Amino acid sequence: MTRLKVNGVEEEIAVATVADLLAERGIDPKARFLAVALNGAVVRRAEWPATALAAGDTIEIVRPLQGG
Repeated sequence: MTRLKVNGVEEEIAVATVADLLAERGIDPKARFLAVALNGAVVRRAEWPATALAAGDTIEIVRPLQGG
């Protein structure tokens, strides 16, 4: 288990990469307008499977919401 801060909430998560985190949350990595930042730096979509997560990392997952 790794302790991460995801969208402002500290959590214990058993994932190794950005792609694993998205899959664990049921987020389609091919969804349009989806962005991920790791420790304040945007991670390119092509790099998600290889971008390792470490204890103490801060991840922001940004995607549009419907509504108006």
